[in-house]
Amino acid sequence: MTTATSRRGERRISPVFLGIVAVMAVTGWAVWTDFAPRAGLAVFLFVTSAWIVSLCLHEYAHARTALHGGDISVGAKGYLTLNPLKYTHALLSIVLPVVFVVLGGIGLPGGAVFIERGRIRGRWKHSLISAAGPLTNVLFAVVCTAPFWLDALDGVPLVFQVALAFLGLLQVTAAILNFLPVPGLDGYGVIEPWLSYGVRRQVEPYAPYGLLLVFVLLWVPEVNDVFFDAVHGVLRGLGVEELWTYCGREYYQFWQDPNEICVPR
Repeated sequence: MTTATSRRGERRISPVFLGIVAVMAVTGWAVWTDFAPRAGLAVFLFVTSAWIVSLCLHEYAHARTALHGGDISVGAKGYLTLNPLKYTHALLSIVLPVVFVVLGGIGLPGGAVFIERGRIRGRWKHSLISAAGPLTNVLFAVVCTAPFWLDALDGVPLVFQVALAFLGLLQVTAAILNFLPVPGLDGYGVIEPWLSYGVRRQVEPYAPYGLLLVFVLLWVPEVNDVFFDAVHGVLRGLGVEELWTYCGREYYQFWQDPNEICVPR
């Protein structure tokens, strides 16, 4: 029997998530004040923790939208607590995206929450559930880049600027990749309810390989160039030049010395 107390417990924010937010806040302060002995290490911890926070919010958005769409099971599964350890595929949702950020500076999307689609009625609801996650990345990108498009960089330390720019890059790449209409990604989930039953059945076996296909294609230089041209085009629209994101990545990879053009004078 579900009681009011149990429902509140299902929606109580997890201490794990709060701990990650605390790391983000402390390391963000360290970047801002230049408190850390090595700026790169502080940038690494700040961007990584902020990226994990955005992953949690991405999956929470899916779950919360599903809850209002009719899937009341998401609460019992722990999806509403923002605890990354409750996700169905923690490896795909947290570990691999963080690894890809460390290695290549790409905001890799991941699948995590299991939605009981049979509980939900209406194609628009199904589409909105799939769109809710990447829309969170869009919102996160807008917030991260706000000092740039608001022309409010006066007084913001340079290293903090490039850290925000790199974080904005991750959010934009995640949003674009997630919105691709590829089976297994959220973009396909948006259009899937509007496809015929026969088409859905034909595509279904390929869903587990969609993300792998995208990853392989990004290794093709021509595809990679087109993709990042689009990413940097969006970022320029948000007031962020490519040099800022480049320097942010240079600081993020603290085990390497940043390029001389990125070192404050």
